[in-house]
Amino acid sequence: MRWRWTLIRYVVIALALATWSAGQAPAQQASGRETAGQHGAEQKNMRLVGSDDLQGRSAYQPIIQKQGNRWIAYIGHHGGEALNPLTRKLELNGTSILDVTNPAQPRYLHHIPGTGGAGEPGGAQMVRACDGKELPKGTPGKTYLLRTNGNLGHEVWDVTNPGNPTHVVTVVTGLNGTHKNWWECDTGIAYLVSDGRPFGWRTSRMTKIYDLSDPAHPRFVRDFGLPGQEPGASGPVPEGVHGPIRLGNRVYFAYGTSADGMLQIVDRDKLLGGDPSSSNPLAPTPANLLYPQVGRLDMSPDWGGHTSFPILGVEIPDFARNLNGRVRDFVLLTSEATGNSCQEFPHLTFLVDMTTESKPFSVANFQVPESSGNFCDRGGRFGPHASNESFAPIYYKKIVFISYFNAGVRALDIRDPYRPTEVGFYIPATTANTDTRCARIGGVETCKVAIQTNNVEVDDRGFIYIVDRANTGMHVVELTGPARAIIEK
Repeated sequence: MRWRWTLIRYVVIALALATWSAGQAPAQQASGRETAGQHGAEQKNMRLVGSDDLQGRSAYQPIIQKQGNRWIAYIGHHGGEALNPLTRKLELNGTSILDVTNPAQPRYLHHIPGTGGAGEPGGAQMVRACDGKELPKGTPGKTYLLRTNGNLGHEVWDVTNPGNPTHVVTVVTGLNGTHKNWWECDTGIAYLVSDGRPFGWRTSRMTKIYDLSDPAHPRFVRDFGLPGQEPGASGPVPEGVHGPIRLGNRVYFAYGTSADGMLQIVDRDKLLGGDPSSSNPLAPTPANLLYPQVGRLDMSPDWGGHTSFPILGVEIPDFARNLNGRVRDFVLLTSEATGNSCQEFPHLTFLVDMTTESKPFSVANFQVPESSGNFCDRGGRFGPHASNESFAPIYYKKIVFISYFNAGVRALDIRDPYRPTEVGFYIPATTANTDTRCARIGGVETCKVAIQTNNVEVDDRGFIYIVDRANTGMHVVELTGPARAIIEK
């Protein structure tokens, strides 16, 4: 019986290899040749540079790290499993590592498998990276990767050699609901999202703050969330955090994801040090949790806060003649679409003026017209998911990119944040790997193959990286025409 099961396993792997090989060509083709599947690519003022199928894994977060003279892409994956042709083994989804120095020919280097947890096999959705020379106690010459470990915890890897990463330390484990984190490379402070175990927080997502200035020796700083989420509280529980972004002495927290959203602006020094007048400044009491807050915007219950990207010091061209207010501060706030085939509220992206931090106010919004592509009929989610989170100078305060599920990635001109204008888009072609998405409409379940562009990031060279939730892989694109002229001025 043992040899029979061994034979069966080898047959399964061989078949998977053959299937993978057969599906490789469509996913790797560029531009006009990428036409396999339900539909070809669509674009305006953007073009495909290169792609990789990411071994057919559902993808969440891409980041791009410059390591010496190489550019390395790290991509976090949702739960699941797939064949890794490099090892010829079925591996739980984890972290893909690719060399994108030549973006026209991405080269897959390594897959760090995930760990099953909380009923979800595998997964390491979130990744961040820091150069050892930037971290206060890091080792110059090294590069470190912070990633979620399934739903269980957060861990650090040494990716100095991206083709042979090694585990450094598990920062914290025994958690649930891990998700989007942030790592300050200049200080080492890391904001880790989870359910707040083991202390009995009343939400599925709050923030654990650790000092990772020495990545091998994590130091816990504090737990943080909204009053009503803390252990021992009573009454209504506010929606959980999706993720923070830090810039300067402010941390911008987005709560609610797709409903009952909230933007919170926090003084970083007060967050890390706590109220000096308190006998226990970092204890999760309502007063201590409110102490660092400098601003808050409660959104309509129809929309949530998925990504809060700060855009500071924008000179408004039309305000040039005004005595005051010519330079303004903003947050780009996205609400995530979560229902397939538009079986939900329509979701928007908001430009929030926070020049007066205590009173942030939405002054504009952006949405892709559904009728421009009959997107509700294409299957899968239609609407925003996230913006890029890099402060790459080539784009900052000029153009942001928003992942839009079955509408691909959208390029948004924000030089006048009161009048954001779409200047380009790219919708990848479906391939043999692209998964189906189902929705019950009028009592009938309908399933369709659909692109699901999940997250987007940029690098300092100007390349744009998008990854697909429905297993289509990673696409590297760039601006063309009038959109490119914006960043060349």
